[in-house]
Amino acid sequence: MKENFLKITILLCMVCFAGTSYAEDNILKMATTTSTQDSGLLDVLLPVFETDTGIKVKIIAKGTGAAIRDGKDGNVDIIFVHAKNREEQFLAEGFGTRRYGIMHNDFVVIGSKNDPAKIAGFTDAAAAFKKIAESGSKFVSRGDDSGTHTKEQKIWENANVPMITETKKLIKKGKTVQISFKHPKESRDWYFSIGQGMGAAITFSEEKQTYTLSDRGTYIAYKYGRTQGLDLDILCEGDIHLKNEYGLIPVNPKKYPHVRYDLSKQFAEWMISTKGQSLIADYKLHGKQLFYPDAVSVDK
Repeated sequence: MKENFLKITILLCMVCFAGTSYAEDNILKMATTTSTQDSGLLDVLLPVFETDTGIKVKIIAKGTGAAIRDGKDGNVDIIFVHAKNREEQFLAEGFGTRRYGIMHNDFVVIGSKNDPAKIAGFTDAAAAFKKIAESGSKFVSRGDDSGTHTKEQKIWENANVPMITETKKLIKKGKTVQISFKHPKESRDWYFSIGQGMGAAITFSEEKQTYTLSDRGTYIAYKYGRTQGLDLDILCEGDIHLKNEYGLIPVNPKKYPHVRYDLSKQFAEWMISTKGQSLIADYKLHGKQLFYPDAVSVDK
C-alpha cells in the first residue's frame, strides 16, 4: 500500500513538473508601450494568438524608452514600441534581429472645448504648439521617455520654442539609468511633466482641462470606449509629422542566449500574417478605426 502511494506521489510530481516546465517554455515576455495596452488592442490580439499557437504573451507595459532598455538588458524576449529612430538604433547596436513593421495610426493634439490657445482646426502641430507656448496655456507632458514623449519634444523643437535639457536619474533593479529630455524654457506655470503613461496623461489633462499630445488609438479608447467618456476634443490633427508607426523587434539571441527567440519570431510572423493584420484592421470602437495594418494590405 505504502509503495503504491509513493509511486503515485512521484508520478503526480513528475506530471506537475512537466506541466510547469511546458508552461514556462511557452511564455513570451514582451515589453510594450502603455499606449498599445491602453488602446485595448492587445486584449483582442493575444487571446487569438494563444489559441492558434499555445504561446502565452506576458505583457510588461511602460514607455518606449523603458521598453527599449528592457530589451537592451535582456529582460524581455521582444519589444513592441513606436519610436522608429530609436528602434533603428536598437538594431544598429545589435540588440535586435529585425524590425517588423506592424501598424500605424497618428498623434493628435487634444484639449478642452475652451481652447485658450485657439488651435482648433489646426493641421500644423508645430504651429499649434507655438500658440500654446506663446499663450502660456496649460499642457500635460507624459515626461516618461516614451515614443509619445519623444514625438512631443520634436514638435516643440520644430515650433522653434526655446528649450532646456533636463537630466534625471532612475534606479532600476539596482542599476542607475540616466535620462535626458527637453522641455520649453520658463514653462513652470503652464507645463506639467508627470512621468506617467498615456492613459494617466489623458486623465490628468481632463482633470486640469489642459492640452496634451496623444496617440489616436488611446484617445479613441478613452473617448468612446468608456461609460464616462472623455471631456477633451481633438483640436489639431492631420500633420504628416504626426504619423505614429509601431514596430516589433525580437531581442538578439547572440546578445542574450536565454531569450526565447523561437517564440518571438513566431509571434512577429503571426502579427504580420493576414490573420494578425486583419484583426488589427477590424479593431474599432463605435465604428472608429484605431490602427491601420502596415505589413499586409487588408481590403475593407
